[in-house]
Amino acid sequence: MTHHKWLLYGAYGYTGRMITGEALKRGHRPVLAGRSASALQEFAKNFALDTLVFDLDHPNLVNIVRGFNLVFNAAGPFSKTSEPLVRACLEASVNYVDITGEVAVFEKNFSYDAAAKKQGIVILSGVGFDVVPTDCAAKQVCDRVPQATDLEIAFAISTGGSTGTLSTALEAAPQGILERRAGQIVPISHFSDNKRVAFMDRSRTVMPITWGDLATAYRTTGVPNISTYVAVSPAVAAGTRLFGKFVFSLLKNSLVRRLAQWLIKLLIKNPNPTTSWNAKSYVWARARNNEGRQAEVQIELPCGPYPFTAVAGVASVERIFRDRPTGATTPALAFGTDFLSSLPGTKILNT
Repeated sequence: MTHHKWLLYGAYGYTGRMITGEALKRGHRPVLAGRSASALQEFAKNFALDTLVFDLDHPNLVNIVRGFNLVFNAAGPFSKTSEPLVRACLEASVNYVDITGEVAVFEKNFSYDAAAKKQGIVILSGVGFDVVPTDCAAKQVCDRVPQATDLEIAFAISTGGSTGTLSTALEAAPQGILERRAGQIVPISHFSDNKRVAFMDRSRTVMPITWGDLATAYRTTGVPNISTYVAVSPAVAAGTRLFGKFVFSLLKNSLVRRLAQWLIKLLIKNPNPTTSWNAKSYVWARARNNEGRQAEVQIELPCGPYPFTAVAGVASVERIFRDRPTGATTPALAFGTDFLSSLPGTKILNT
């Protein structure tokens, strides 16, 4: 498929395995990498692919990544893994992508925009479910509303989160649920902002969630007020409204978070890959301006968030090699809103 050489770090993780499979299906031969030699060897034995074992505090990290055209980081939490790889890629003039959904990681990586442009590389975080479909949705609706002031984004999935995703979410729990107001990211003032959203298949109850678009959609659109939501059952919405403040306050305690991490590893299983490939996902976005003009978009994705991440992630690698974007940017700015519609099985309805 390509003569470009790229590295997949975190290849043996839940999502990394899906990315590897999608890459092979599309004719790529990424070098598989990670910090655990045993886990990497166990996974890689099924493929005739080269492997590399290294920690991100390796003294020769720059020289390791220098041999590649692109580094794909699939190892979370990205608050720990992104910074050393981004710095190494900048020094080595190597493109960097990851699948983070962490707002602080997006914001940090955007600060490297000038450095990335100077090196002629791209730093592109969020090339998976968070935030390819929502970022493209945000740009679509804001392009149709002149001087949009308010942007709402919601998504609905039918599969649970992986242990890695849940662990990463716990890391960010002490800051509570965030939103963007007047250009600033702030905690939501209360837990009663539940609403009904008409997704492409049906209407659902949604509640606020901290989502990567609080950083990326602002970068993509410049809209000063952004709210992000996730579809939940009415019971979950009611429970969060009643007990959300208490739970997030409790999670500020590091001992409580460590206990929760232990329970996740003990009790939670990763979503079944077959089920996840067959489960549709939905995205909705609406932009409004001060004159009352508004636009909405409804999106249906053919699979769950993790398979979509694999598909969008590998497609992003291909677009980077083809289009050669530079700077620290977002999927919609790097590739345009047509990137989402180019992914197989995606349905988009503008209203």
